[in-house]
Amino acid sequence: MIPVKYLSIPLLICLVLVTAAAGFISAPNVLAADIRKSHAVLEQKRQDMAAKAAKELAAARAEARENALSIKKDKDALISAIAALKANNSRLRTTNERLKENIDVLAGEQAELQSSLEESRMVNKELAGFVKTAAKDLNSLLVQSPQSAFDKERHRFLAPVINPERFWSMDDIRRISDSLFNEILASGEVSLRQGMVVDRQGKDRAARILSIGNFTSFYRFNDDDGRESETGFLLYSDQSSRFFALSKLPSKKIVGRIDTYLAGQSDCVPVDISKGGALRRFTHELNLMDQVPKGGPLVWPILAILGLAALILLERVVFFRRHQIRTAPFMAKLSSLIESGNFQACRALMEANKQGFIPQVLLKALPVREQARTDMENVLQEAILAKIPSIERFLSTLGMLAAIAPLMGLLGTVTGMINTFHVITYYGAGDPRMMSGGISEALVTTMLGLTVAIPIMLFHTLLSRRVETQISTIEEKSVAFVNMVFKARNGARTAAVSGTTGGEQG
Repeated sequence: MIPVKYLSIPLLICLVLVTAAAGFISAPNVLAADIRKSHAVLEQKRQDMAAKAAKELAAARAEARENALSIKKDKDALISAIAALKANNSRLRTTNERLKENIDVLAGEQAELQSSLEESRMVNKELAGFVKTAAKDLNSLLVQSPQSAFDKERHRFLAPVINPERFWSMDDIRRISDSLFNEILASGEVSLRQGMVVDRQGKDRAARILSIGNFTSFYRFNDDDGRESETGFLLYSDQSSRFFALSKLPSKKIVGRIDTYLAGQSDCVPVDISKGGALRRFTHELNLMDQVPKGGPLVWPILAILGLAALILLERVVFFRRHQIRTAPFMAKLSSLIESGNFQACRALMEANKQGFIPQVLLKALPVREQARTDMENVLQEAILAKIPSIERFLSTLGMLAAIAPLMGLLGTVTGMINTFHVITYYGAGDPRMMSGGISEALVTTMLGLTVAIPIMLFHTLLSRRVETQISTIEEKSVAFVNMVFKARNGARTAAVSGTTGGEQG
């Protein structure tokens, strides 16, 4: 095949020849000679162009043949390449099928491995959570243990284990196990060590520390000269990992037990099994005098009632002791004097015991001993009635005070509850400490009112019995005195009658 570019050259030559011929035909005759000359020139040019065209045509044909051969070679190469690609494609298809089968197998293995991985991850996660929980519990145990006061850094190794971004190791588990067993051993040991404690004035001070496991710790301070100056209980603070001396010293009895235990003379020592709860309660325990100011203004009237009752009781005790005599010996001696008719000695005996109620009453009846029995009894009854007011003095007042004291306490209870409800109205019931003042006032006044009323009622009852007994004794001895007088008078009259009758007979 001849390319298109080579086919256009002859056409161009023909076109040029046709154009030249047309020029020659249309040119004027005057130019005939020139045309013939030009024709020769043109002919020569045409021949040159024809030769050139032939040469170019031959070259084009040779090039076309080479291109045809090249194209044939390329075609053969392409056919071979296509065959090779088809064979390779077949091999790849076979390989692809095998790879798909392998992919399916690997997908199954991957699913199994993923399931195993998830199971292992859950087991590891659960185990890690258990280890971290155990580490947190151990950390809390060590922080709250009084043994940490002697080693403040012993729980620091647990911080990396508790960290959620770090996985634990077997060394961590061994340290956790060793720390736990060491704490168990330390919690059951009794140890005596030197250490620093915060004393009751808030200052750091060296002391000998006796630890009874993790339950109770004692301290003993030494003076500059080496003498032991103070012994008491210790409280452990887990916020600062330090020992603090209890603000209230124990009693001498407890201190003595601690000293004998430290000296090896006793196997018993006081222990707070609540790990400081009982000691804190002991520190904040209030006695009656500490509670009284919390009762509000009504406490003072109740205390005034108590003071007045105490004065009355003191006055009554002094009064009865001052007018007390030994009644039985007095009446026995008086009876012998009356039988002998020695009334002058009777008067002297009564005046010698004038501080007693019975001699004072009998002195009133002694001047009328010669009168009738009714007159003597009336005189004695009048004297007894005159003594009763002084004997019963303040008895009704004491009973009134015994009745007023609990009522005052009840009034304090009401006012305290009113204050509590006012606090609830303004501030709500969210904070119990806001209401503690009114409740404390309510309970303290009631307690104080009953505390005052109960002993007053008891002493009022005892005093009433004493007054009744005293009045009954005075009445009894007055009747006995009348009987003795009239018995003596009858005896004297009988003796006189007997003497008269004997004289007459003589």
